Amino acid sequence: MSMTLEQAKEKLAKYGQEHVLKYYGELNEEEKQGILDQIETTDMSILEACKHKEDLAKKGVITPLAAMQLDEIEANREEFTATGIEAIRQGKVAAVLLAGGMGTRLGSDNPKGMYNVGLTHELYIFECLINNLMEVVHQADSWIHLFVMTSDKNNDATIAFLKEHDFFGYNAEYVHFFKQEMAAATDYEGKIYLEEKGKLSTSPNGNGGWFISMKNNGMLDIVHREGIEWINVFAVDNVLQRIADPCFIGATIQKNCVVGSKVVRKNAPDEKVGVMCLEDGRPSIVEYYELTDELMNAKDEKGEPAYNYGVILNYLFKVQDLEKIMAEKMPLHIVEKKIPYLDAAGELVKPDTPNGYKFESLVLDMIHQMDSCLPFEVVRRKEFAPIKNKIGVDSVESARELLTENGVVL
Repeated sequence: MSMTLEQAKEKLAKYGQEHVLKYYGELNEEEKQGILDQIETTDMSILEACKHKEDLAKKGVITPLAAMQLDEIEANREEFTATGIEAIRQGKVAAVLLAGGMGTRLGSDNPKGMYNVGLTHELYIFECLINNLMEVVHQADSWIHLFVMTSDKNNDATIAFLKEHDFFGYNAEYVHFFKQEMAAATDYEGKIYLEEKGKLSTSPNGNGGWFISMKNNGMLDIVHREGIEWINVFAVDNVLQRIADPCFIGATIQKNCVVGSKVVRKNAPDEKVGVMCLEDGRPSIVEYYELTDELMNAKDEKGEPAYNYGVILNYLFKVQDLEKIMAEKMPLHIVEKKIPYLDAAGELVKPDTPNGYKFESLVLDMIHQMDSCLPFEVVRRKEFAPIKNKIGVDSVESARELLTENGVVL
């Protein structure tokens, strides 16, 4: 049953957002239904956070969290891998690809995963990732359920592209798509902007919104039906990452941790990556811009930097524990952004400077709500080739160089 106009007015009045129906009388029936549906599904309780946003960013006491380093991993590789393979064969492991982004910074209007990194032949980001996952499928002789999180902006294009390319050889029965939930975008007073007369301004709810988005799209029915106990969540832009890596899975299981986090040794104390740590005794990630000089220069008992391992957004979560935290309120991050909006005359304005807030939850907060986490070191040049820019650091150029170094023919 869809929300009625009266119910919408009631909800808006509760949060002081009545202005979003300003143009309702000018809309056709389809547009009217569209804005009522948006009002119904938008979580407006988060808008209150604008009033005390300075409290949101407060960190607890930061202390080091030791990573499992390469030498220990190598010494136990066979045993860890056997445990991981067994979990995969029993159908206990799934993967979630966070693919809601667009290739705008790469000069493309397509979903980021559709970007071609090949030189002599086509090789798409999606293809690189599926090739990496296929290696594990062959190793375990077992298909792994792959959930692909899209966004409002790129859902149809992503699905069409992967179908057109026959999922790059992946078994289509094991691929499931779901859309990321959206959060309202507001001015500095917490008033929701309109981006069209019949459309609220919204943006994706942050990379921490993946699990609640899975639930709201019915994906947990598959998780429960298939007996999936572990989910490896990873970002679209790292073309070298190992997905559903049996050694990583086995190490996390054997160490009785409810989260595993792949990490790389930082290449400089001030490298712009979040680092694993403990916050008030619980696993956490401190962002690079939150690292004080004192933390940056702190040493462990071996005389090495105490905060030396950067996260690469490749995590293994225990489903049972994800379901526990879903019942709790996720911490909220309020980010200043440039938000296109309709002005008082109903004309679309594209601002040159930030003019309001977007609301996000982040994976790092999910980790902080967990009891234990295993930071698992991987070799940077073998597993970390993020594509964030067209040229320079973490770019198409640098990723091509690393792909070639790892034997991928471009």
